[in-house]
This record gives sequence, C-alpha cells and structure tokens, in this order.
Amino acid sequence: MKFPISIIFLFCCLAARAGLTFEGINATVIEITPEANTGLEAIYVLESTEDVTATYTSSTENIEWSKFSSQGGGYAQPIPFTVDGNRSSITLNAGDMGYIVNDNGRQHCFWVVDYLQHEMFLESISPDLEESDCAMTMLKINGTASRIQYYTVTGVPRELSREIELKYNSLEWDEEANNYSQIPVTTTYNPFNSNVTAVAPLCDTDFEMIGDRFLKEWGRELSCVSPTYKTISVDAHTQATQSSRENDNEIKDSDSGLGGSAPADITFTAITSDGVAFTEWQMSKDPDFEIIDLRFNEENLNYTFREQGTIYVRFVAANDNGSCDWTSETYEISIGESRLECPNAFSPGASVGVNDEWKVSYKSLTSFECHIFNRWGNLMFSTSDPAVGWDGKYKGKLVPAGVYFYVIKAKGADGKSYNRSGDINIINYNKSSVNQIIPEE
Repeated sequence: MKFPISIIFLFCCLAARAGLTFEGINATVIEITPEANTGLEAIYVLESTEDVTATYTSSTENIEWSKFSSQGGGYAQPIPFTVDGNRSSITLNAGDMGYIVNDNGRQHCFWVVDYLQHEMFLESISPDLEESDCAMTMLKINGTASRIQYYTVTGVPRELSREIELKYNSLEWDEEANNYSQIPVTTTYNPFNSNVTAVAPLCDTDFEMIGDRFLKEWGRELSCVSPTYKTISVDAHTQATQSSRENDNEIKDSDSGLGGSAPADITFTAITSDGVAFTEWQMSKDPDFEIIDLRFNEENLNYTFREQGTIYVRFVAANDNGSCDWTSETYEISIGESRLECPNAFSPGASVGVNDEWKVSYKSLTSFECHIFNRWGNLMFSTSDPAVGWDGKYKGKLVPAGVYFYVIKAKGADGKSYNRSGDINIINYNKSSVNQIIPEE
C-alpha cells in the first residue's frame, strides 16, 4: 500500500522515541542515532540479519508492521508479525531494510543494516612510490569494503561511515624543545578506496590501515601494515639572531630589523627534518636570488656583515636526490651608511656619568684608530675601539684642564675613509676632590 510520504515523515518525526530489540544474534547490535531530518529513530547494524527476530514493545495491542526499501516509507508494504502480550515480533531476512511500526496511530521508523552484505576484507597496503610526491603519499590498498547505504523515510540515500583508519608516524616542530618531535598521525577514510592519499610523513614510517568501526566494536577489526616507507619529504625551521652591542655612543637605527650599524654579527641556525641530505645558506644582493653571491653548506652559520647595503639571506634544504626541496623565509640584513662625530669638550671628575668621558658618536665603522695628545705632543690615550672613550686620566690620574688634541683614522662599511683631527677642551672641575698628574713637557 502506498502512503503519502509527507504523512509518513511527519508521524515518524512526531512519534515518541521507541526502539527495537533483537534475538538470535551472535554479536552486539550497534545502534546509531541518525539526523532528525531522516525521519528515522534509529539505525541498527547487525553482524547478520539471517534468522534474527526483531521485537517492538508497546503499551497497546493496536500494532502494525511494514517495511520499505530505497523508495522510502511512502511505498512501505505490510508484513506479518506475531504478538505476545505487548510485544510484537518479525523475522528478518538477509539484507538491509527499513521498518515502520504503527503503534496505535504513531509511526516509529527504523533502518536495519545486514553487515554481512557489506563485510570488509583487508589484505595488504603498500606505498605507491611512482605516484607519491613531496606533499602527499599515495597508498595502494588490496581489499574491499562496499558502501553501507540506508534510506530516509522520504527515500533519500545516506551513507554510514566505516571510519577506516590509517595510522603512521611523522614529525612536528616542538617550540618548547626547539626541535622536531615524532608524532602519531591518524587519518579517517570513508568510503573505502583502493587508492588513498596521506600527508607525506617527515620521517621513515610504516603505514597501518585498520577497519572498520563495526568490526572494532565486535572485537574483530582488520589490520595490515605496509613495508617501511623511506621519507622523501623535507622540512626545516630557521632563525636569525643578531649579537647586540650596548654601546651608548653607537648610533642606532629606529628600525628593529636585522643589520643596522656594522660590523653586524648574525648567527643563522637551521634545524632540519629526517629526510634532509643537502643544506645551504645563500646570500645575495638580489631579493629574487637570481645571482647568488655566497653559499655556505652548513646548517649553522656565523657571519659578520661589514659592507653598507642590503643583503638577502635564505636557507635551502633538499633530500638526497633533489626531488624534494624546502626554502626558508628571506632574511633582509640592511647595513647603514657610516658616521663619525667627535665632541670638543668634556668635564672628567666633575659629575659622575654626566659628560665625564670623551667618546665619539659613530655608526658602521669597520676600522678605527684614535690617539689623544697633550699640547706638548705627549700621548695621553689610544684605542682601536670606537665604543671606548677617554676618561681624562693619564697613568690613573686626571690630567689638568685645558686643550688636548685627537687624531682619528677610520673606515666605514660604505668604504668611506675618515681622517679627523681636532681639539678637546677639558673644562675645569673641582680640583680639591681629585688628584691630578701633569705630564712633563
């Protein structure tokens, strides 16, 4: 008998939740709650439906049973059943089927799956080396597992997921450990396919396929393991760290990027994944690296930048045959133009920390030589470090106030040469609070 689908669907949705029980089964019945818009109260997955009895318990004796297939509940056909008090029962046949129980005018709709009709077989799994690439690994599966379909009350096909799992190992960057750590990876597949893809592992690993969710529930899950797969994928983690100089007389750029005042000492570090066989730090004046000026075949590199201008640095890694490679972000190192400014007065011993030392202001000087003399030509102080200043002392004691002379030779990162000379005026200080030494003429 054909019933209007809309009426069947409405009654199934409005009916208070009930359920079926089963006798003659060998394994636990797996009950799945479907979406409300299917019109079904439950989906039951049985290991086999052959010679199984399904029973519905009601509070009345006004019961009718019908069954439906892919056409939906509107084409449900009445079926015979037995009654024992408030229990009504039917005997299931092999195969999947939908059932409607009319309980005193209320429709209760169910779908029963005969797993034996969709039984999964799994024999082997192996990587397909020809079809795999740096990003994805292709796997060939020798086995079968047909789709498990059910139908809503309105005849719409849906599918139960088998939740077939693929397990293997890969690497993941661990910020806390500052290294790669091995991690398990699990990917779930549905439907079953004889060819599946997985995100390429970063370490050698075995692939294990396990299935399915129903066999697992019954304690009979299948498993097969591939031969060990040798990774071809590569990955790396890089960073650049610049050594800082806390020189109060060195002119700093407002930009917080790498470089600034030369010489700039920068350490480049790279940590690579297992598949990396070739490593190289590359330096170029071209941001596109069409011309590579310097190459360093090492993972950790200490380099001092001494020339004014912008240099681009990147790290490249590859596997043993070059089929997979990895390129880091580009580090931009900008070295500024050189500068040299010389003060002409200071007051040592007058106020600690306030203009009590003679220092040049500088930037990007790659060589420096400074000599300070008194008016008789005696050498008072010498330094080859522009960060070092003169405290106004000679042989441990302050020199008298007056005029002194400096001679500086320096060279900048931009190639500029400096030949400077000039006066240094030592301003009077509190003579009673210091010891002085007056160099002999």
